[in-house]
Amino acid sequence: MSTVLLVLHLFVTLALIGVVLVQRSEGGGLGIGSSQGMGGFMGGRGTANLLTRTTAILATVFFALSLLLAVLDRGAVQQRSILDAPAAVPAIPALPAPATN
Repeated sequence: MSTVLLVLHLFVTLALIGVVLVQRSEGGGLGIGSSQGMGGFMGGRGTANLLTRTTAILATVFFALSLLLAVLDRGAVQQRSILDAPAAVPAIPALPAPATN
């Protein structure tokens, strides 16, 4: 179950990145510097955009999946990361001494 949700989370993440990159930049943060001033901020035309709605939906699904994965894996056995050092390094057996004549 957790693996399926994790794969779904990956697809939602990639879709969210793609939708955000496709959106047109309005120039300036939060509409600052536009000719409309603050009256155009959060206007009906900008928020009704299909890409904006898609971004909001994907962001909501992203956060919901993140919380769901955190709750599901809360009681799971702690798995080791591939970046963790091994607990014990096996010793290399000593080679026999060479015979001298």
